[in-house]
Amino acid sequence: MEFIIVTGLSGAGKTQAMHSMEDIGFFCVDNLPPALIPVFYDLCLKSESAMDRVAVVTDTRGGELFKAFFTAAESLNQDGRAFRILFLDAADNILVRRFKETRRRHPLSADFGGSLEQAVRLERDMLRPLRENSDFVIDTGGLSPAQLKSRISELFLTSASDSLAVHCISFGFKFGIPMEADLVMDVRCLPNPFYVQELRPKTGLDSDVRDYVMENDESRGFVTRYTGLLDYLLPLYEKEGKSQLVVAVGCTGGHHRSVALAQYTRDYLAAKGLKASVTHRDMLKY
Repeated sequence: MEFIIVTGLSGAGKTQAMHSMEDIGFFCVDNLPPALIPVFYDLCLKSESAMDRVAVVTDTRGGELFKAFFTAAESLNQDGRAFRILFLDAADNILVRRFKETRRRHPLSADFGGSLEQAVRLERDMLRPLRENSDFVIDTGGLSPAQLKSRISELFLTSASDSLAVHCISFGFKFGIPMEADLVMDVRCLPNPFYVQELRPKTGLDSDVRDYVMENDESRGFVTRYTGLLDYLLPLYEKEGKSQLVVAVGCTGGHHRSVALAQYTRDYLAAKGLKASVTHRDMLKY
């Protein structure tokens, strides 16, 4: 049975993630107290109907009950019951804005007289150990609902595997570094198509922009060293048992150089038989 525990910061998109997982065949349960997770796990195993893909959401809406999370996870581990954790995150200002837009109450805001900013900071501190022990982390701050659904599908649509999944993200430094990045590559040192009038409105997915970025001595030297680093590091991460590695490739605006290099990275890894995907976070931002 593939059993996924979905958690993360309030407002980071756990409900949307649940809908996406239902769409790809998971049986989903929302707001399950952590102490009940081992019990529910066993019920799924004993169910007469086939329940081979299950996802549960647990978070700070459970109040004091959420403090039992690590006890529940340790119980699953001790009994040899396999599970993985998906953690959804976003920057504080984005979470505050989402709560203001929806006019929903943060589950911890009552502790601070209704202060959203303080509630978000407290929740982040509470969940930091859980984030560090998660198998997958997705920063939803720059993702549309469709992009989040695509990320969920990339991670879980195929059959469960212990192999390392590599997700590549292109981004613009002026919009901030992706929070979930494990490796960050700065390609602002490469020739910039922005200063070529006919290339400026295009993106790194266009062949003439890609050729401009890739077909020069600086880029060839960069790619040789960059792919050599990946070839060396990926087996080490896999040996360590890491489930997902996020490689973020950034340029100034996230339109040209980072898009071309992130797409190249995805294609390079896929050609080597690895599970690789790509998101161009800032490609359409201006």
